[in-house]
Amino acid sequence: MKLYFNPRSRAVIGKWMLDEAGVEYEIVPIDLEKKEQKSPEFLKVNPAGKLPALVDGDARVFENAALCLYVADKYPQAKLAPRVDAPERGRYLSLMVYSTSQLEPSMGDHMAKLPLLPQRGWTEYAQTLDAVERELGDGPYLFGDWFTAADVMIGSMFIYQRMLGGSTGRPKLEAYVDRLQARPKGLKLR
Repeated sequence: MKLYFNPRSRAVIGKWMLDEAGVEYEIVPIDLEKKEQKSPEFLKVNPAGKLPALVDGDARVFENAALCLYVADKYPQAKLAPRVDAPERGRYLSLMVYSTSQLEPSMGDHMAKLPLLPQRGWTEYAQTLDAVERELGDGPYLFGDWFTAADVMIGSMFIYQRMLGGSTGRPKLEAYVDRLQARPKGLKLR
């Protein structure tokens, strides 16, 4: 497997997932200043010209949620996702999609101090925090004691927010982020 990577990109999320899965992979450095992600060769890997991108034999995967889903399913021994036939699978898939369809854009609006425009399709930031707190429940992770790829995706949003000087302002969620960053392979951004 090859992870196209720059440490100042969202590819750090894909790397976190691969590290949690304990799989071997090769880093393919991409120089963003030289716009290597826009080269014809790279556009064959990711037509959007962005990181992350993963190549595994003939398979190519781009976008962090897709990469996390792919790795978790390909390496079930890592136990980073419920089995396809498990009752928890629906909730897991929902959380994976929620991370990029609701949490990330509402957080972006919140941090940029933009007004909520309901026609854009996502809810207000406070409501996304409420939803994540409900899903977190009393467990250290979204599935209780079980760390999954959903924690990589949901947690990475909060870690990025913290890196940019923001906070949820909610002790339960801040403690969750602390636990994620304390993991031996956890995402630690500066």
